Amino acid sequence: MRSAKPHPVSKSSRDAAPARPFPPYDARRYVVSQSVGHQIVNLMTLMRRELETRMAAVGLTDAQWKPLWMLDSGRADTGNEMARCLEMDAGAVTRLLDRLEAKGLLERTRSEADRRVVRLQLTPAGKAAAVQVPHVLASVNNDFLQGFSEAEWLQLRALIERMSANGAALLAARSAA
Repeated sequence: MRSAKPHPVSKSSRDAAPARPFPPYDARRYVVSQSVGHQIVNLMTLMRRELETRMAAVGLTDAQWKPLWMLDSGRADTGNEMARCLEMDAGAVTRLLDRLEAKGLLERTRSEADRRVVRLQLTPAGKAAAVQVPHVLASVNNDFLQGFSEAEWLQLRALIERMSANGAALLAARSAA
């Protein structure tokens, strides 16, 4: 009776190549195109270009749709809140609001409770423009997610949220120091 040939021995985890250290980036072998940060910036550039094109098709510029959407969604209703949310200088926001008001998209009203506060409100034309924004945002996002499963989309969101939390923690630690 012939003896059976032994099965080839698979390498144990001890014999395998050492695991790549994490985090994966090493300054000596750093390749920008493989950097997650670089890839995210490239993705944002592509998305922003597509978004600008589609917003232009509904008559809105990049500078216009953000404040209109913020007003419509209730995220900001004063110039100061708008500046904070958009991370812009208050003077730049004032000039932007001047242009939106001149186009008939919003109006300013002084608060009766505190005359120093100026409330922003969409005009009917501003409201009509603002309701287009979520449709455009959704269509751009959906087109960039073509071929993704729901599980992949959820995983992508979770990973981005983790990276964002790491970044927020770094900034908080730095400002606390």
